[in-house]
Amino acid sequence: MEMGGVNVTIEIGLAGWGDHDDLYETGTKPGDKLKVYGEHFPVVEVDSTFYAIQSRDRFAKWVENTRDSLQFVVKAYGGMTGHQRGGSGKQENGDMAEAFKRMLEPAIHSGRLTAVLFQYPPWFDCNSHHVKLLKYTKQRMEGIPCALEFRHQSWFHGEMRERTLAFMEEEGWIHSVCDEPQAGTGSIPTVLQATTPDVTILRMHGRNVSGWNAASAPNWREVRYLYRYNEAELMEWRDKLIELEQQCRRVCVIFNNNSGGDAARNAKEMMQLLGQKRPDGSDPIPEPSPPDVEQLELF
Repeated sequence: MEMGGVNVTIEIGLAGWGDHDDLYETGTKPGDKLKVYGEHFPVVEVDSTFYAIQSRDRFAKWVENTRDSLQFVVKAYGGMTGHQRGGSGKQENGDMAEAFKRMLEPAIHSGRLTAVLFQYPPWFDCNSHHVKLLKYTKQRMEGIPCALEFRHQSWFHGEMRERTLAFMEEEGWIHSVCDEPQAGTGSIPTVLQATTPDVTILRMHGRNVSGWNAASAPNWREVRYLYRYNEAELMEWRDKLIELEQQCRRVCVIFNNNSGGDAARNAKEMMQLLGQKRPDGSDPIPEPSPPDVEQLELF
């Protein structure tokens, strides 16, 4: 697509690659799944880095064993975003940032890092202390594209919406736009606004209102992102993507609604609505095979 003479790219992908069973033939080895994934989608969100900073060598294998077209959105380690309650000192945060940056080097050197995604927890509300922390974090990650996603409504409530967007633009934070349930202060509205000219990220979390605030439940992974977008909702988002692409050069869409295994199908449906092909050149959703003519002629 064109934007003022500049080519605009919309890239569709998924959060993680191991759990999307309908992408893989039976017996596919776990170590081969990312390679197969790259034949289906042009971008992937690496979510294992949220739970632990991976080794540089492991990330190098992810880069080396996949096609050059595969881009990475890498989720920031939870210790860097305050998901480990109690917090840590600046020195420890700095050490984590340095280790995280070393891990990213293979993706950076290959030109395949779209962004590091800093998703902050529901208790990370809008206050001066947290604004200072965001500034410090961005300084520690200097030279690396960083995306910002909130989970507390205060950042976009009333007049804070424009102030938050202006802050993100001034500091160079990529906006991670969300489609998610509107379920109280621990959710944010959809704000269709790019804050950098290069890329905007959209994360599709589903609309399961009852499951959204179940993070403390033992089965929260099974219910929080349990949602399948219908055709009308995907069409609605196709139009919104067209609106977003007027504001930046790339829009990166990540489907995260996989508690019930729906993300891959919805992502392929969106690719089809946009008239896109898979990276391997085939259709996102293949046409059903024609009936066997010889068999029909028997009757």
